[in-house]
Amino acid sequence: MDTIECMMTRRSVRKYIDMPVEWDKIGTILEAGKMAPSAGNLQNWKFVIVLEKEKKAAIAEACLQQRWMVTAPVHIIIYALPQRASQFYGVRGERLYTIQNCAAAAENMLLAAHALGLAGCWVGAFDEDKLKSVVGGIEEVRPQIVLTIGYPDEQPAMPTKYKLENIAYQERWRRGSQLKNFDYTMGEYSVFVQKGIKDGKEMLNKLKDKITGK
Repeated sequence: MDTIECMMTRRSVRKYIDMPVEWDKIGTILEAGKMAPSAGNLQNWKFVIVLEKEKKAAIAEACLQQRWMVTAPVHIIIYALPQRASQFYGVRGERLYTIQNCAAAAENMLLAAHALGLAGCWVGAFDEDKLKSVVGGIEEVRPQIVLTIGYPDEQPAMPTKYKLENIAYQERWRRGSQLKNFDYTMGEYSVFVQKGIKDGKEMLNKLKDKITGK
């Protein structure tokens, strides 16, 4: 599948087949995460792969008892190194850029998993101290995201999404700045065809009225 199709068809999956994920695919997913953009190319992240069932169960408990996570063959914990960003960008680097960096890596991994015929889910709800007690981590690092990865055992429907015209603006924020020629921009050519037909009918009716003197 191409990149756009991959983004459009990826879903958050919470049910997995009891089948291990090949190491080469895990490696490709990690490589995709590594290739994500990061502020100043700091790459201030670390990835921990967990395969042991008992440890995955403990991770699920740390993630506010989301026990469905245990069915995933692979857990990937994305750790952040905030102090590294702080050295270059101060508080903004520590509290914002670091989170953005890890989020970009996570999305790359999820897309890579989907492209490989796998599925995943982004888990951000967890007790940080409990999670670190399971997988470790020094004081200077903070877990940001847990990804579950595996072969899907469900096909979730597309969740409801806002229409683009409700969230995208041109040149300025909100009022009076909706995208110009929005339907044409989005390829909804039929809208313009229908409008052309309607305008044509109205013109013919006016011409007919003029000829008949109505």
